[in-house]
Amino acid sequence: MRKAPPELDDRDDAELFRAAIGADRGKVRALPETPLPPSPPKPKPSAKMARRDEDAARDEFQHAVIASLEAGDVLSHRRDEIPPLVLKRLARGEYSPQEELDLHGLPAHIAESLLREFLRDCRIHGVGCVRIIHGKGRNSEERLPVLKNLVDRVLRQRADVLAFHSPPVAQGGTGAVLVLLEKR
Repeated sequence: MRKAPPELDDRDDAELFRAAIGADRGKVRALPETPLPPSPPKPKPSAKMARRDEDAARDEFQHAVIASLEAGDVLSHRRDEIPPLVLKRLARGEYSPQEELDLHGLPAHIAESLLREFLRDCRIHGVGCVRIIHGKGRNSEERLPVLKNLVDRVLRQRADVLAFHSPPVAQGGTGAVLVLLEKR
């Protein structure tokens, strides 16, 4: 191992570095100092508690059953801007469904995702009236028609559903529902 000359032993590392690159002889000059980049703007204040309350209410509403329907109950709903005559015509089966979805016998979580996807596709393709077969729920373990209540809840939440009503017995009766959709 080589030892450093005695005059360099007493100097610190920074001084040794400057001597090695010639900074002490004027060959190297320091760069001008650059200003620091501006700090990002602070986020605007937000009402976190209000947002949490709204999210909790939305979650609760999505999982709440509007009114538990029995097996023989008729599904019926219309938006306020839809005339009552439209609902009557829907109840009489005067609207012809362009598409149909059969959900009965499916587990609730699968039925819900299929229903939402079906309604989205119908909306995209400009379908105006559909029939959804949910079954009457007589064989349900919970004693209430699970799919019927699920369909009722989902349809009431959707902004693109104008009205819905259980059709006449010949078209499915209380085991199905005719739905009028808003066209794109």
